[in-house]
Formats: sequence, C-alpha cells, structure tokens
Amino acid sequence: MILSRRSALATGAAGLVAATSRAARAETPTVRIGVLTDLSGQYRDNSGPTTVLAAKQAVEDFNPSAHGFAAEIIAADHQQKPDIAVGVARQWFDRDEVDAIADLNNTAIALAVNGVAVEKNKTLLISGAASADITGKYCSPNLVHFSPDTWFDSHSTGGAIVKDGGKDWYLIVADYTFGHALADEVTKVVTAGGGKVLGRAPYPFPGTTDYSSFLLQAQASGAKVIGLCNTGGDMENCVKQAAEFNMAQQGVKVAALVGFITEVKSMGLETAQGLLISGTFYWDLNDRTRAFTKRFLPKTPDNYPSDLHASCYSAVTHYLKGVAALGPAKARGGRDAIDWMKAHPTDDDCFGKASIRQDGRFICNGYLFQVKTPAQSKMPWDVFNVVSTTPADQAFRPMSEGGCKLVHA
Repeated sequence: MILSRRSALATGAAGLVAATSRAARAETPTVRIGVLTDLSGQYRDNSGPTTVLAAKQAVEDFNPSAHGFAAEIIAADHQQKPDIAVGVARQWFDRDEVDAIADLNNTAIALAVNGVAVEKNKTLLISGAASADITGKYCSPNLVHFSPDTWFDSHSTGGAIVKDGGKDWYLIVADYTFGHALADEVTKVVTAGGGKVLGRAPYPFPGTTDYSSFLLQAQASGAKVIGLCNTGGDMENCVKQAAEFNMAQQGVKVAALVGFITEVKSMGLETAQGLLISGTFYWDLNDRTRAFTKRFLPKTPDNYPSDLHASCYSAVTHYLKGVAALGPAKARGGRDAIDWMKAHPTDDDCFGKASIRQDGRFICNGYLFQVKTPAQSKMPWDVFNVVSTTPADQAFRPMSEGGCKLVHA
C-alpha cells in the first residue's frame, strides 16, 4: 500500500512486513524506512510511488528475516514543500520509530530534512534529489547520495553537446536549489569548452506550465542550444512546446540536461527522438539490470524503473546489509550506519559493484543516452541507445573540488 501524507501520519506504518503473528513480530528487531517522496505531483512517475515499490523490492530481495530482523517500508507525500517534509520527518523519527528516510526527490527538501537527521542522528538515503552540493558544501555524516547529481548531468550531457559544436547557450531554469545548481554547473562546462551562456530565464517552481515566453526569449538571444535546467513535467512541456515552435528546423537544439525514461515514454519517441540524456541506469543495459527489471515489473507494469527507482533500490539494499552487519540496535545510529555503508563496497543488480566515497557520494559508471527514433524501437520501453560510458572514477565531481568538510587530505 502507498500512503498519502495524511494516512501515513495517521497510521505511521505500511508496506512489506514479515508474515508473522503480531506477538512474534514484537519480539523481532525491526528497522523502519520511510520513503518521503512526491506521490501526487510532477515527479510522481520518475520517482514517487514506483520508488516506494523499489524500496519494498529491496526488502523482498534482501530477506531481512534470514538475518534475524524485520524491515518495514512506510511512505508519505512531501507535496514539494520543505516545511511539510520536515514535519513528516520529525514525526517519523520522534513518534513512529523510523530509522532511515529514503528518496527526498527535491533538493530543497533533502537539505531541510538533513538538518533533522543530523539533530536526531538518523540515516538519509538520498536517491531522488540532484544537487551536487549535497555531497559538497552541505555534506553530512548522516547521508549518502545515490541519485545522479547536477555535476554528473551537466558534464555528461552538456559536455557532449559542447564538444559537438554547441557553443552558444540559453538556460531555462526551475527557480529553486536544483535548477540553479544545474545552471551553474552547465555554465562552467560551456565556458570551459569555449562557449557562452547568453542568458538564463528562471521560472516559478512548482506551478509553471506555459514555457512559450521563455522559449521565445531563448530564441531571440540567438542561442543555438536551449539548456533545460529542470526535469519531470516541466522538462516534458518545454520539449513539446519547443517542437510546436519548430525550433529544431530553425537550427536550435533543445538539451534536456536531466531526464528519465519515464519522461521519454510520456513524450513519445516522435517528440523526444534524438534527445541526449545522461543517466546511471537503464533497464536493458546488461543481464543484471534485465534480471532486476523482470522481478520488479509485476509490481509496476506500466512504469519501467528509472535511475531514481534504481537508486532507491540500491540505497536500501546497501543499508539493509549494514543493518545485518551492525545489528539493528547499533544501526539505529545514523552515523554508524553511514560509516558502515561508506566502508564497504556496494553490489546489486541495478549498478553492479560500486562504492561510496568519504563525502557520501555513491560512485558508479555513467552513461550518455540518445533517445531512439520510432523506427529503431522494438518495444514500448525500448527507448535509449548508449552513446558513451564514463567510468565511475570520472563520472562525478572530484572529491577534492566539492568542499565537503568530511573529506580529509
């Protein structure tokens, strides 16, 4: 069951629980993981309810009962509002005995909840937010960051376009922490590559649906590349409206700096074909990703897993390994759990063998995908060609450049 915020707060628990009696369950140590996500807004498909299911899949695959403890997944909707997210986090930690919070698919919300996690010494498994500052100036001993970040996206997608000759840019920016962080990073990439950012247009987030004025500003600037510093429904609408203006036929390229398979499927290949999108996961990458997807699809047949769903699965899986190694009592201390996660390599079907750095950044291979044409696609969710692969040690910002206070020379 996926809970709304109201029902989550009313009951305090949901999800996958060992099939034992109430009395037996009371005697079994139990860890509780809260998935704090967007259950009703524009990020609900690339994260949201399917992320809750990914967390449950991690519990099912790990089988905590074989390690002497039980695990419960609960969920709530942060409604894209940091104050609501902080209220849920406090209630989960103070009343509902939640040990870890996962997802947090909004950077402003992730940073706000991080303050609560540090105060309460709980664990944050950030698998939805994107700002590279999460493991930079805002790094914390209580968090790990599994989802792709703004440094990764800007250097992969933006770098590829600059190398291909796309030198003059105009940025359309979601006006909150994530959007501006992405704009700042891609500006560095474009400038370093000998190009120019001719302007940026921030727009109110959430709530904007008409991007025509911003697209026309970008076109009037003379830019040959319009960089979309957004994601979800905002990115989809920008791409669709740019197509309506026939911008491609006028020599203007639209670059979706952050995108997911769910958004490509929503737009359709006719509209999205040719788009370059960076990512860390694709269901059809290899035998292990296909095996994970085969297990997962019965839970979500209409929404194939995205990078963010895979990130949550991986984060929860590694956290459960830490609980098994430390014991549930010790793992309730967020710093102890995070220290264990950093000290041990990860290994799961979504990302294979990977690791977590001292600053909390999860490190794995990165990929540059290009959306297939309708003729190239063999089935509804067959949407990406792999253009290039970036090794894990090069895919993310060097730890020495992030400014994380946890990093020791």
